[in-house]
Amino acid sequence: MDEPRAALLTPDIEPLDSFRGAWRAKPSNVALLYAARAVRGLGDGFAVILLPAYLVELGFSPFQIGVIATGALLGTALLTLGVGWLGFRRGLRGLLLVSAIAMMLTGALFPLAQSFPLVLTLAFVGTINPSAGDIGTFVPLEHAMLASDAAHGSRTQVFARYSLIGGLSSAAGALLATLPDVLVSLELPRLSALKLMFLVYAGLGLVGASLYLMLPNSRPAMDRGSKVAALGPSRKIVYRLAALFSVDAFAGGFAVQSLVALWLFERFEMSIAAASLFFFWSNTLAAFSYPVAARLSRRFGLVNTMVFTHIPSSICLIAAALLPDLTGVLVLLSIRAALSQMDVPTRTSYVMAVVTAEERPAAASVTAVPRSLASAISPTLAGAMFATSFSGLPLVICGALKIGYDIALLLSFRHIKPPEEA
Repeated sequence: MDEPRAALLTPDIEPLDSFRGAWRAKPSNVALLYAARAVRGLGDGFAVILLPAYLVELGFSPFQIGVIATGALLGTALLTLGVGWLGFRRGLRGLLLVSAIAMMLTGALFPLAQSFPLVLTLAFVGTINPSAGDIGTFVPLEHAMLASDAAHGSRTQVFARYSLIGGLSSAAGALLATLPDVLVSLELPRLSALKLMFLVYAGLGLVGASLYLMLPNSRPAMDRGSKVAALGPSRKIVYRLAALFSVDAFAGGFAVQSLVALWLFERFEMSIAAASLFFFWSNTLAAFSYPVAARLSRRFGLVNTMVFTHIPSSICLIAAALLPDLTGVLVLLSIRAALSQMDVPTRTSYVMAVVTAEERPAAASVTAVPRSLASAISPTLAGAMFATSFSGLPLVICGALKIGYDIALLLSFRHIKPPEEA
């Protein structure tokens, strides 16, 4: 019986067995990384919603908020590039600890920064991002550690569960974004209530640091005497992927979650509580799409799964920008949420599969950094576009560019197979 046919007849057993095999390899490492991802997701889930609300409360304009979003993404890109290349030579645990400490300091200092220059500076050097996607200094380090513990047959499932945990925790974090309204009802000033949430974010950074402390101080597998570069035989593939991913990220920067929340606040006068509830459900839909993506990738391949789930989500985003009815907009955005993130575990698994073990931290960094750099440009442009007569223009641009990226990705990489598809 051919392999696709066999996989189709036994859909429930193989993914589960593969995951159990990966878990048995190094259960403590995998569990700790999953737990740390959950903690980060919880903080990111409410921070991405409350960040624009906090900046509006300080009196910043949509354009200034876009500039701050750009600064945050640009700073994230530079720091991610640094830890990705350091991860090739340094212990991964130490770099994860530094990132967790940066998260703690970001949450502690953000309530003290109220002028535009100070907020912009803190956004640049801190860990709060305007995007709900998993970007930042943690990413290449955690991906490299997870990939080292997973066999080829279980790698996508491991990353799918990693993304699922992150998505569910982000959804829970979105619900926590309703706490300021509760505190305001108890007669706490609104600005003070928002500041308190940043302290909660700092506390989550402390929890993450305690989890990373329990990890072994491991490096990517390599010969101690080797002088190989951080990127060696896979350099050309990684750079081509990075170039394409940067187009996708530039497009995504027009519709990062903080700006979508701002768009809903401005266009439909949604409350923070209503937006939090919506993003809870949209993040939940996105989270449960990750294991579905892993199943689809086993049947159709990683690249096909990335492309043919992404295109319909972009069409929904464009349609949402054109609708005047809030209910229709939320339905389309929800469908988009259920489809748009299926490329996350498949993309990560693909990158980790087509490079050697010692190249993984640098490959994760090099493919992530252009995404952050490219996405850092578009929020400022989107913030300016919100002031035009058609405030949904950034969403249309985002969807159109993403469709172009998907077509280019399919044409460029459909013949380069990971080991499990070869």
